[in-house]
Amino acid sequence: MLRRVLRRVRRCALTVAEVGQTTAEYALVILGAAAVATLLITWATKSHAITRLFDVVIDKVVP
Repeated sequence: MLRRVLRRVRRCALTVAEVGQTTAEYALVILGAAAVATLLITWATKSHAITRLFDVVIDKVVP
């Protein structure tokens, strides 16, 4: 009986460690996505790409 309890405790410990690792991996992916989005927004605003995109869309919609 004691062995069963010890096995379950060990399984729970591994599960908690894996959950922590998964959370850290998600956090790193979110940080990476935020960095890429920041770079894209910075490039788009400095190159006036968004303004040109809106101009093209409006020109297509309004003849």
